[in-house]
Parts: sequence; C-alpha cells; structure tokens
Amino acid sequence: MLSCLHILLVSLLLNGLRWDLTADRRYTISPVTDSLVEQLDAPMQVQVLLDGKQMNVGFQRLNQATMDLLDELENRNGNCRVISGEMPTNLDLQPIVVHERSRDGQMVQTPVYPYAVLKYKGRLRVVNLLQNTLGKSGEENLNSSIESLEYRFAEAINGLLQTQTDRVAFLEGHGELTEREVYDWSKELSRYFRVDRGVLGTDATVLDAYKAVIIAGPSEALSDTDKFIIDQYIMRGGRVMWLLDGVRFSENMLQSNGLTPVIAEDWNTRDMLFRYGIRINPVLVQDLQCKMVPVEVSGSRTEGQFQPMPWTFAPLLLTSEESPITKNIAQVSGVMMGEVEAVGGEDGIDKQVLLATSDASRKIGVPAEINLTDLTVHPEYFQLQYIPVAVSLEGVFPSFFTHRLSPLGNSTPTLTQSEKTKQVVVAGSQIAVNEWQQNEPLPVGFDRYMKTQFGNRDFLTNSILWLTDEHGLMALRNKHVQLRLLNDRRSYQLRQTIQIISLVAPIAILALTGGVVITVRRKKYQR
Repeated sequence: MLSCLHILLVSLLLNGLRWDLTADRRYTISPVTDSLVEQLDAPMQVQVLLDGKQMNVGFQRLNQATMDLLDELENRNGNCRVISGEMPTNLDLQPIVVHERSRDGQMVQTPVYPYAVLKYKGRLRVVNLLQNTLGKSGEENLNSSIESLEYRFAEAINGLLQTQTDRVAFLEGHGELTEREVYDWSKELSRYFRVDRGVLGTDATVLDAYKAVIIAGPSEALSDTDKFIIDQYIMRGGRVMWLLDGVRFSENMLQSNGLTPVIAEDWNTRDMLFRYGIRINPVLVQDLQCKMVPVEVSGSRTEGQFQPMPWTFAPLLLTSEESPITKNIAQVSGVMMGEVEAVGGEDGIDKQVLLATSDASRKIGVPAEINLTDLTVHPEYFQLQYIPVAVSLEGVFPSFFTHRLSPLGNSTPTLTQSEKTKQVVVAGSQIAVNEWQQNEPLPVGFDRYMKTQFGNRDFLTNSILWLTDEHGLMALRNKHVQLRLLNDRRSYQLRQTIQIISLVAPIAILALTGGVVITVRRKKYQR
C-alpha cells in the first residue's frame, strides 16, 4: 500500500514538472518572456494560421515548434489560449513564397501563410512565423524561424501590453535625409513608435521625450549648440543612431555627367564621436561582392543595349551573427560606404561590428574622382578583408563637453559622464534611402535591377529596437537551435532500405530481448 502511494505521489509530482534535456535549450522559456506572460491579466487568444497536413516536413516542424512554445506559455499563464478557426479576412494577410529544393534537386516555390494572430483586450498583433532570408536554403530559413519564435511572440505580447506609444525622432536642420527618402523605414518604425521630425533649437532637454534619436545623413555641419544638446541627451541615457557619410560627393553629378569628385567631410562630428570611442575614416570602400548595374555597351544610344557590370562602390555587406541586430538577416546593400574604426583602447565600452565588407575589399583615400565610364575591376587590388562599416556601442560614455564651456551658458549644468546607454554608428547614409517608382515608394534595400530585397529594412529597424530595448527582448534573437539536416536526395534514394530497417529492427530487438529474458529465467529457476 505504501509503495503504491509513493508511486502515485511521484506520478503527480512529475506530471507538473518539465525538464528541457536538449543541448540547445530549445524548450526553455527565458525570464523576459516569462515576465511578460505573467502580466497578462485577461484572456489572450492565439490563432495559428500555419496548419495543414499537406505541408512538407520542414513546415510541419515549424508548426510543431510554434505549438510547443504556445503550450509552454499557456502552462505559465492560463490566460494564453490557442484557438482554431478560419483565416481572418479583415487582415489582408498575403502568402509568402518560399523557395526550397525538392527531393530530386529541383527548386520549387511554395506559398504559405506563416502567421499567428494575437488578440488581447481588443488589440491585435500579427506574428510572422517565417524567417525568409536571402541566400539561405529552405532548411536554414526554417531553422532560423524556429530560433526566432520566442522573440517574435515576446515582442508581440510586449506590444499588446503597452498602454502608450514610445517616440523616436529624426533630426532635421542640417540637410539630413528627407522624409521622402526614408519613407519606408519611417513607415516600418511606425509599427512600434510614434515617429517625429524636427530641429533642435536651444532647449537642452528637448530630446528627453524620445527613446531614440536618428541623425541620418547630414549635409551641413552641426553647430556647437546642437552637439551640446545631443551630448547631454546621451549623458542622461539617451540613445542615438548615427548615419554619417565620411566623404562628400554629388549624386546628381554622378547621374548626369557620369563622374563626381569626392572630398573628405566630417560634418563637425568627428571630434565628438572620437570622444565616444569611434571614428569614421574619410575613405570609400570598394568590394568585389557588390551590386550589378546596367551599363550602355552598344556605343549608340538608339540601340539601348545594356550589360550588367559590377558596381564595386555598392558593396553587399556581411552581417554579424553575434549581434541580435543582425542575426539571421540578409546581406545589406550599401552605397558609397566609409570605414568605422574603434578608438580609445580599453575604455569599458562594448563595441561590436554589425556590418562589414567581404574578404575581397579595398579602401580609396580622398580627394578622389569616381568615373562611371571606367568600371574595369582589377581583382589584384582588392586585398583587404572585412572592413567594418557599422558598429554598435554600449556602455558609459564620457561627455564631449567635459572641461569645455557650455554653448548655452553657465545656467545649464554639464553632465560629464553618461548613464549606461547605447549608440549605433553607420559610415554611410544611403543605406537608409528608398527609391520610388511611379510615385510609389519601394522597400528600402530593394534593388530594381537585380529584383532582390536586401536586409536594409531589418537592419535599420532592429538597430532602433535594440537601442530602445530596456527589457532584454532583443537578446532572444540570439537564441540558437542546432540545425541537423538530412541529405534529402540520399534519404529518398535509400527510402526502401530505411523503411525495411525501421520495420524489422524493432521486432528483432524485441525478439532478442525476449529470448534473453526467457533464457535467464530458465537458468535461474532450473532445478
């Protein structure tokens, strides 16, 4: 009787406990997500649209991973409930075409609806379950999707719990990129923030209402007053994203005349950034891994014969898998990029390279001239590797105005050291510019000639999300799930052998085990 009672108690105890015995902890919910789920004080309905028996094994695995995650969330708070039903018609969800390789090696296109719809207190969020990154195989994209599931759901839950919208600002007044030029990025940011634009003026606290400030491509020097306001905003814990061109060139001259002079320019920011431990060098980078551009080769404008040529001043930048900003995003398309260099030595500031050129790059010093009539590439000149063009900074920063007079007078106290905060520095502003076609904006990073969407929008938006993240949500993007792939073609060729082994082996093992047990029992009880 006592033994049965012990078994019952142990069974009840084990029924309420779960252990994640996987090496990559794929079923472990982070404390950040756990905290968000605990804040749900009303039912949150989750409808997963990625469903169906006709899905291939990869999508079935993604669907199962999604349901496993939601099951864990429901166990932590019963207010999280998975519901079924028809696809909502008022959301206008578009299928995503996934390119993958079939068993016979052919490339196929599969339209899927990889979405989950979250409803909470009358508010609604749509979670895109699929990470479809350019250059990765279908299996790798599905694995990346599983890695990012917890982040995507945690981000959506956090958005549903927010009662007010945070604000970010694009600075104006120095010839920065116009609202039209960054329309697509601004539209994407508006999903998370209220996006404002404006000049600084003379109020030292004018930026305090903003979670992050964006300085995108100034073409005029910042005044000392503007620098002071930005510096003191950083000292109070403000976050800044700098997109600065280390050189000056004329895009209009390049388009109309086919050439432009290039000269060094720092927009009166070099000394300030140097104080923060970073420097944008006055160089242009070239990369053999670059975009293609159409070039007239017929010799007669009437024939209109164009040939694709590599434009080495438009590098396809590598993304870091170590940073939550750039993990699992596609290559980023850059134009006229410079070099970012860390300075200051052991200053206690964590500096991570976000974007870099390939292993076949070079740097051009200025002054120089760019001529579109000569696109000849000499590979022997491209001997440099992984030139950094974008860096994240995190730590405690010294003020640029330490031991300097305040431009606003002695009535405004000067903070000499910041709270722990973050910055992102990008050596090139064209990375954020979207093109327009027939008076419609194209997605930033979309190349009309190559008909390819690069990862610019993800990089830019993730940078702002990382800057404004105070709960550690972005760290969930670094979750790693080990990819264990089968050779589809070989497994298909050996399918009959595998089926036979799978059928016969268990029976053989069972028969062998039974025979051993019977033999042992006979010997034990034999008289």
